[in-house]
Amino acid sequence: MRRLGLTLATLLLAATANSAMARNLDRHEVQMCKWGADVARHAQQEKLSGVTLYSARRKLAHQRFSQPWMRSMAMGITEQTYHSRSRMRPAAVGKTYHEGCVRHERARR
Repeated sequence: MRRLGLTLATLLLAATANSAMARNLDRHEVQMCKWGADVARHAQQEKLSGVTLYSARRKLAHQRFSQPWMRSMAMGITEQTYHSRSRMRPAAVGKTYHEGCVRHERARR
């Protein structure tokens, strides 16, 4: 009997976790993930073409952003991309970033 209760509790917990993971993202979260993926894709493209991290950071410092948090987040994404040993194509890096961002936003709630 105790084992049946434990099994039911486990199944209930799994069903609750799955419903939380299936939550749709709102428009802002989707746009943020897309923007971050574009930044990662562009940083990988610059890295593979031989642009230094210093030059990439200077470009970002002079770029205009619509939100105050975007500059520091773009700097962080760019630095992480440059510090990675990955030689993946820029489109693959952007896709990977977007998938990870969506997964993170769903799990966050």
